[in-house]
Amino acid sequence: SATRMIKFVLMVNKQGQTRLARYFEFVQPEERYPMEAEIVRKCLMRGETQCSFLEYKGYKVIYRRYASLFFIVAVDEDENELGCLEFIHSLVETMDRFFENVCELDIMFHLEKAHFIVDEMIQNGQIVETNKSNILDPVTMLDKL
Repeated sequence: SATRMIKFVLMVNKQGQTRLARYFEFVQPEERYPMEAEIVRKCLMRGETQCSFLEYKGYKVIYRRYASLFFIVAVDEDENELGCLEFIHSLVETMDRFFENVCELDIMFHLEKAHFIVDEMIQNGQIVETNKSNILDPVTMLDKL
């Protein structure tokens, strides 16, 4: 379908600071910041034993914590949560391969490369690639320029 499955991807540290935000539909900045803050707060408050899915104003929010970073994806209400968790895991594995164990500092100091990786995986809100080599080949080529 032509609908955008993924609305946005956030990478956030344990203190709730957004390190990467990639939106696939326009949200006014004055709406975006309070929405991000509320979603991040809800994710950070949840315990290790609670499920990684929550609902927020028409979005389905799926998140996963890897070390000190939370990877948060918001999708349509009818999207498959487990598929989104698989996508998050694929994103983290791809970043791990590129950055050799991705950490918050990698995202902060190489933000454009983190965005390149996300943009190779998602286009117009649709997952278009999950093969690590296919994702990283163009990113690595850019790195050589």
